[in-house]
Amino acid sequence: MNQIRLDKFISERTEYSRSVIKQLVKSGKVLVDGKAAKAADMKIIPGENMVCVDGNEIRESRFRYILLNKPAGYVCSTDDKDGETVMKLLPPEMRTKNMFPAGRLDKDSLGALLITDDGELAHRILAPKSHIPKIYIVKLDRPFESEYINKFKNGITLKDGEQCLPAKVRRAENCEKLAFVELCEGKYHQVKRMFAAVENHVETLMRISLGGLVLPEKLAVGECMELLHKDVENLLKPTDFDDFCARFDPVFSAFLINNQM
Repeated sequence: MNQIRLDKFISERTEYSRSVIKQLVKSGKVLVDGKAAKAADMKIIPGENMVCVDGNEIRESRFRYILLNKPAGYVCSTDDKDGETVMKLLPPEMRTKNMFPAGRLDKDSLGALLITDDGELAHRILAPKSHIPKIYIVKLDRPFESEYINKFKNGITLKDGEQCLPAKVRRAENCEKLAFVELCEGKYHQVKRMFAAVENHVETLMRISLGGLVLPEKLAVGECMELLHKDVENLLKPTDFDDFCARFDPVFSAFLINNQM
């Protein structure tokens, strides 16, 4: 089994610097297998030795994957020059030095956002050639029109002339102003611009799935959860749009009707 220095292990999985870790060890706040660590440079075996810092267990996995149910009013950035960032919504014990939002949601949009420090996975999710589907529910200013289905399927031409890839759209069952949209690309403000191209306006937008990973009904707006390995695998799996809508229409339609309308 490969050994690693304790301070390196902690530093790679938290926001703590090596110097801070050294002080935490001196103050007895770093435990290895339940006992206070004697030195920051002691060797441990990831997965075999249990490490806790200030009462929080440090997981073996090198990378972390956090699913946030993003609220409106936060920007998808690590820099707060444009306003409060989604990073502020993560509890300190979930953060690492190199975390960033994998993908974007507009400041006024809601829903599923992956935050991670795994650059390779983020690239796979965001790369256009991967065609990872993302599903949104939107509240429209005017009632949904059946002609939208074929227009989206054929690839909407935006008002500035930019061409979109084929997409899927359907009206929600219980409200003529709610619709589900599936995209496999991520142009700037794309969903809003697509509906603008068919002379409608998106009042509220919420992303509800990333690949095969569905936003959990019990994850409240503003809350986040750490993803398990099987959840991360689901990010790269395709989903059946019609089956998804049939299963989750009542859940997400009710959310927008009760909270946003």
